[in-house]
Amino acid sequence: TRLAHAYIAASMNEDVRNGLARTLAAAMLCEADGEERPCGRCAACRKSLKGLHPDITVITPGLDSKGRKKREITVDIVRALSSEAQVVPNEARRKAFIIEDADTMNRQAQNAFLKLLEEPPETASFILCAANPGLLLDTVRSRCEQIRENADAEESEEASSDALALLGAISAGDRCGLLLW
Repeated sequence: TRLAHAYIAASMNEDVRNGLARTLAAAMLCEADGEERPCGRCAACRKSLKGLHPDITVITPGLDSKGRKKREITVDIVRALSSEAQVVPNEARRKAFIIEDADTMNRQAQNAFLKLLEEPPETASFILCAANPGLLLDTVRSRCEQIRENADAEESEEASSDALALLGAISAGDRCGLLLW
């Protein structure tokens, strides 16, 4: 079994969804054999978790001329992402692209991204971070596995155990329909 090529990390909490995406990206690039991934010890994990891995690219809407976050991800940003996805990885077996605020992609950008999802390069994976995945086109959502985490929910031992088992399955390469509450 293989990892899916695209995931949606969904949470109303920006720090939670972006953290989940970074952990998933680290698991994708982890060099550990047969261990829980990300192991946190290999060179790839250390670089990933410090935000220094050359094969992890974070895509954001960018900033306007006044230094404020732009309201949407445009088709030009997605086209640049698509070009970069065609380039072979620097160190790892694959590249991981984290798209923060993916639910702000305008329709034209989502349609351009859909082409990339339909014919992804073998060495590229995509993690879309979204507060509201319902704002993504159905066709985009249908090509991604969704991981949802509610940061405001009360934590239970059973939920924590299930979450750890799910992350372990993801890092081990199990491809399954994912939904984490």
